[in-house]
Amino acid sequence: MIQPGDTGYAAAARANATGAMPVAGDSLGLPAAAEAQRKRRREWTLQRRLLFVVAALLAAVSVVVGVVSVSVFHTSSVAAVDIDLRSAMDRAVLNIQGPLPFSGDEESADVLLDIAGQSAGTLAAVVPDSGPADAAYIAEGAQGILTLGPGSTASLAAVPDDGQAHTIDMGRTLGEFRALAERKDVAPDTRVVLALPLAEVNASARELAVTIAVVALAGLVIALGFGSFIVRRALVPLSRMTETALHVSELPLDRGDVALAERVPVDDERTEVGRLGGAFNRMLGHVASALSAREESEQKVRRFVADASHELRTPLASIRGYAELTRLHGGALPPDVVHAIGRIESESVRMTDLVEDLLLLARLDEGRALAALPVDLGDVVVEAVGDAQAAGPGHEWEVRVPDVAAIVVGDEPRLRQVVTNLLANARVHTPDGTSIVASVRRDGAEIVLSIEDDGPGIPPALADSLFERFARGDSSRSRLAGSTGLGLAIVRAVTLAHGGTADVESEPGSTRFTVRLPAAPAPAAPTVPAAPA
Repeated sequence: MIQPGDTGYAAAARANATGAMPVAGDSLGLPAAAEAQRKRRREWTLQRRLLFVVAALLAAVSVVVGVVSVSVFHTSSVAAVDIDLRSAMDRAVLNIQGPLPFSGDEESADVLLDIAGQSAGTLAAVVPDSGPADAAYIAEGAQGILTLGPGSTASLAAVPDDGQAHTIDMGRTLGEFRALAERKDVAPDTRVVLALPLAEVNASARELAVTIAVVALAGLVIALGFGSFIVRRALVPLSRMTETALHVSELPLDRGDVALAERVPVDDERTEVGRLGGAFNRMLGHVASALSAREESEQKVRRFVADASHELRTPLASIRGYAELTRLHGGALPPDVVHAIGRIESESVRMTDLVEDLLLLARLDEGRALAALPVDLGDVVVEAVGDAQAAGPGHEWEVRVPDVAAIVVGDEPRLRQVVTNLLANARVHTPDGTSIVASVRRDGAEIVLSIEDDGPGIPPALADSLFERFARGDSSRSRLAGSTGLGLAIVRAVTLAHGGTADVESEPGSTRFTVRLPAAPAPAAPTVPAAPA
């Protein structure tokens, strides 16, 4: 599992944020459609959500304004048509009450239309209580007054004489009309109906609706453009915080000197985003203080370990020297004294190795510079395998090195210690007869060192802490003479100091330790001076 500070953590965080990591929807039994919908919702950023809300509100307001405007315009226009309709009815009544007789066979809708002031498109009908109705209209142009068909006549005759104007539909050809029916004393048992067209009113209403729609759409596009710019400007501090957080997540805060100077620039702390940026900066300051305190404490521990290891080297050398001097004594010593001196000598050797390892780790933790010289890793492996074969003749040893030199830039004694520790780890943790293969190969810009054995493998509980200091295995993989638990820790520390990586893959019957180191750059081709002209 990638932890903060490890290589690739920020990339994994970005992939997880964009939904590239697998989700557990199928394992929960959710339908595929619901899971896809949830994934689409997660992909909506804050900027998209804000723009969508603004667009929805503007669209709703535009629709409400448009509907209300068109309705008010249509209502006022229809009211104006009703006024014209009553004026036309008054003119028609005055004509009926004139000197011309209007009774019996002379009842005709033409009398209601053949009046000065009646507009083209006006419909008129004379509807007796008994008998057929007569209807006519004023045609456009010079056609004069024409008779209406039975269907249109029936629509006019159906208008109630309640003194109110009504909207009627005269079919696809004529369209909608406002009709008014009245019963006049001059025409007993007869209703008079007049109607004015609503074609111009409806056309104007439609034109107004289209205009409002076009203006609202253009305003929505402009508002979304400006809104997107404003939202992006407003969310710039959040983007800065995201970039700063990702940058901090890539810093190696788990080791070395802590330098957490990253901060988010805050324009105005009175805003919500400004307050969030200020809180984020205070959090970074607190984390930096805590890490500085931790680093100072670790530095004290490292200095103590380094100083103690350095100071212990002299007394351990003295103890070992006196033990060896006692062995050189000419007189005979009792067996128990010889045994005690032997144990003192062996333990002093073990203590010396432990102190040297601790001193090396302390120096690596302090960032001491290592030598940077070309080293043929293949030769180092061949020599180290020869020494390991002499120490473990019961194992089967094999070396695989390339024909071309595998050159890396580093400290040869430290690299030799890495190879020696890996070979010793494979030798002492596997039984006799185990096959151990040490190989060196080139993989692109890296030199790969592999130590593989077919032993019992590493317990899973120990795999995660294998490269930690003082890590020990169970009895099946313990050293016969005791283990300090620093060999693999030195392997990882030296490898990291050389800019490489060290990892392990293990299962019963196959354990492989892999060390990757940067290959030395190829030497530049010598330049040949040009011959004189």
